[in-house]
Amino acid sequence: MPKQVDHAERRRLIAGAVCRLADEHGLEGVTLRDVAARAGVSMGAVQRCFRTKEEMLAFTLGQIGERVTGRVRARLVESPAQSARTALGHAAEETALLREKDRAEARVWLAFVAQAAVSPALARTLRADYARLQEAFTGLVREALEDSGPPAPPDPRRAARTLLALADGLTTHVLVGHLTPDEAYDVLHAHLAGLWEAPPGSAD
Repeated sequence: MPKQVDHAERRRLIAGAVCRLADEHGLEGVTLRDVAARAGVSMGAVQRCFRTKEEMLAFTLGQIGERVTGRVRARLVESPAQSARTALGHAAEETALLREKDRAEARVWLAFVAQAAVSPALARTLRADYARLQEAFTGLVREALEDSGPPAPPDPRRAARTLLALADGLTTHVLVGHLTPDEAYDVLHAHLAGLWEAPPGSAD
């Protein structure tokens, strides 16, 4: 009887190989031949899973986004009694990829972001990843409003969009050495604290 192949698992295996190669050499160093060798499968197996290299890269980027989003959800589930404000901080930390153990994933993520600027397929995947995170942030800001009321951001979606952009930017600043992780955490949490401060003159 022919061996049954779990194509979904093989696609994830190949995506993992893409990430390891991208971390070592950037996306320009990712070839189908090297991916096959790193994944321990044949070139034909890679081509049966993905019609083109771009399709393979888009799938891999989606997997990275799902891991980040999954960690955000896991942080929220781990401490269901935490306030929405605390949960929002945890979600932002997970998205920013500031910890040492997330450094390889951060390098791969930014390699894909750069490539997405010239790849419509990757850009579509990246927009979907950002949209999921933005919705999660928006929900937490709204929940915080319901829990404690003003002072709070008047526009939860705008606040979520700004926080996501900040977290994403901090990833870059840490990777290139402009900020240390501790400095990046300080920037992030100063911004979060500022979300809940009353605007100047509001007490008049």
